[in-house]
Amino acid sequence: MAIEFGRDICGELSSAEAREWLVTNGIGGYASGTISGLLTRRYHGLLVAALNPPLGRTLLLAKLDETALYDERRYPLSANRWASGLVEPQGYRQMERFYLEGTVPVWRFACADALLEKRVWMRQGSNTTYVQYALLRATQPLTLSLKALVNYRDYHGDTRADAWQMSVEPIEEGLCMTAFPGAVPFYLLSNAERISPARDWYRGFDLAVERYRGLTDREDHFHAATFDTILTPGESLTLVASTDANASLNGTGALEAKHDRERLLLGLWNANRPPADGTAPDWIDRLVLAADCFIVDRTVADDPEGKTIVAGYHWFGDWGRDTAIALPGLTLATGRPEIARSILRTFARYVDRGMLPNRFPDTGEIPEYNTVDATLWYFEAIRAYYAATEDDDLLRELFPILADIIDWHRRGTRYNIHLDANDGLLYAGESGVQLTWMDAKVGDWVVTPRIGKPVEVNVLWYNALRVMATFARRVGQPYGDYEAIANRTQTHFSRFWNPALGYCCDVLDGPEGDDDSLRPNQLFAVILPKATSSPLLTAEQQRAIVEACGRKLLTSHGLRSLSPDSPQYQGHYGGNPLQRDGAYHQGTVWGWLLGPFVQAHLRVYRNPTQALELLEPMANHLVACGVGSLSEIFDGDAPMMPRGCIAQAWTVAEVLNAWVAIARYF
Repeated sequence: MAIEFGRDICGELSSAEAREWLVTNGIGGYASGTISGLLTRRYHGLLVAALNPPLGRTLLLAKLDETALYDERRYPLSANRWASGLVEPQGYRQMERFYLEGTVPVWRFACADALLEKRVWMRQGSNTTYVQYALLRATQPLTLSLKALVNYRDYHGDTRADAWQMSVEPIEEGLCMTAFPGAVPFYLLSNAERISPARDWYRGFDLAVERYRGLTDREDHFHAATFDTILTPGESLTLVASTDANASLNGTGALEAKHDRERLLLGLWNANRPPADGTAPDWIDRLVLAADCFIVDRTVADDPEGKTIVAGYHWFGDWGRDTAIALPGLTLATGRPEIARSILRTFARYVDRGMLPNRFPDTGEIPEYNTVDATLWYFEAIRAYYAATEDDDLLRELFPILADIIDWHRRGTRYNIHLDANDGLLYAGESGVQLTWMDAKVGDWVVTPRIGKPVEVNVLWYNALRVMATFARRVGQPYGDYEAIANRTQTHFSRFWNPALGYCCDVLDGPEGDDDSLRPNQLFAVILPKATSSPLLTAEQQRAIVEACGRKLLTSHGLRSLSPDSPQYQGHYGGNPLQRDGAYHQGTVWGWLLGPFVQAHLRVYRNPTQALELLEPMANHLVACGVGSLSEIFDGDAPMMPRGCIAQAWTVAEVLNAWVAIARYF
């Protein structure tokens, strides 16, 4: 599908600043901004480098303030909102068109009869951003001036100018910036005719989205230099921002390499996707390219080619739960099983006391293991990988680790995670710790503690046991114990069913008894295990769950995390961290849950046409927020405005997974 906007969107500031673009480099770094050119988040920048890949993200090049001089008239091409509220300059008024060329954002500026085109992309595997300007049309030369505004801070932070003076040293074809002694130097390289160091501060940038999020909404950036050149039709100016002093200035070659890679990704997809009616919708092709943005390198001691998945942009790193859930959709559905294999092997190295890490801290400290479900989702990811590849070598390599995980859960591991021998169900939780995907915590307040026996955790536990029995047979190991525990779990899972309400309890045996809140977690009891020979629920119960979730939780772009009928329901996500996290899983819509709902709907109703219709609103969302990708969350109340990350791995993955499931059904 073509993603493009004309003057009706580009020239109207509220519309243009609400739409954001994103490009990534495969090692955790990125460039992102609004199509208007305004900075509205602390996370925006032309080079946010991953200095300790895939983490250590650091803002280096914030933006370029561009001005064109044509026929003795100045045309501002950039835009800034200042602390006073003034928007000046207003370069979006010159914008004739914005579109995506693959994942590369492209702007066209009309200055009288001159037409100037701008592109931004990153080099794969390198903290290197290319910004290229090409003069497509003109009747006389055009002078282009770029003011480079730089920084050096953690991407979660903000900067005040104070007395800080960054070192700016001329080098061949550019400048070397050193923020302070010991900082990683970075470079601005260009084929500009004149490069003039400036060394002054621009103070008081207004960050409107940060204000909405209840955070500091002011920022200062350092004007390092101005790049000037004169262009005639057919000529281009390239500026490269990089941590690599030897980064190539060959913008044409770098752009072709970018397009070649995206053609390869679409080729793998087209060669491996299910046939359906012979073609995939254009918007699904878009998601295949979006999927690649989340796959990044994570080097481990004995595997320099290790891979992982960034959970979302702009602010998430790689999380164990998100990685395991997103892996099938981002890699297997897109025809890239070798990436899935690398991710599975990478995470196996971090298993400790039968648990996968919940997250890797930005500062590179010891991984955090506060999750009960990430490890269980890992079993499903391996099952999906093996179903696609029959890779017995990897199965034999991972089987001892999987067996040890089951043993730890049987005898008990961190956070009171243990098997209840009385009913075969898995118990998890202790005061002050959040362990399930509903993991919001503010200070000492765990918003949704879900201590006890959460429904989806026990679905995943049962699924893991059935998977292990199958794997044990395959590698010639004893499987009886796995089947015996699974049978016990299956028998007692009926405790979750609440016949009076017509759906499953969300948590059993909690500190205050059973929690019968209507939440979407029970949907996994409909779609797992994938083999339908040993379901946890009857066909009638499965249908009742889909209907209950459809009536109370389903929206166009995902499922509410809590029924609006609940007294704890919150339909708006916004405000300071306390307010936002208080609503995060108390009614906020989650995009990733649309995939499981669609698959559950397909299993129950066996109507692929209706299932496909449920997915189609996501096509419209591709042009509404993070252009070319899908958001993390949405308000629970209409009109369900997008919130949170503008590009979320498991949202993209689960929509792709659901589409593939439907296509295979036809």
